Amino acid sequence: MSAGLLIAAGASTVKVGQHAAAAPGMFGAVLALLGVLALIIGLGWLLKRMPGSGFRPAEGLRVVASLTVGAKERVVVVEVNGTQLLLGVTAGGINTLHQLPEPLPAPTPARLPDFKHLPNFAQLLQQRLRKEP
Repeated sequence: MSAGLLIAAGASTVKVGQHAAAAPGMFGAVLALLGVLALIIGLGWLLKRMPGSGFRPAEGLRVVASLTVGAKERVVVVEVNGTQLLLGVTAGGINTLHQLPEPLPAPTPARLPDFKHLPNFAQLLQQRLRKEP
């Protein structure tokens, strides 16, 4: 019986000094990377083309202003086909609070700071450190 095991074991013996299969080289790694990138781009394109994906803004619907009034509560002004609605948004639902007779004025763009007229930081720090609470 042990002779049968030796014969079966001898058939699958590995020769000393035999090299293992070579790992993929730099070309294989670059090819795999390009394949993964192509897959990501392709899935993104497909997701963008599917209806209801959420990437395209809804036509005729726009959030004009939003104000947080609690941990999960907000007051939102929404424009729907030219009509502005004041909505109360909570965790339990959305309620129409008011229909605005006139649209809200467009928000003024944020002013960029004028770097030429900024106060000296060292002077401001010294003034704050000298003040006694």
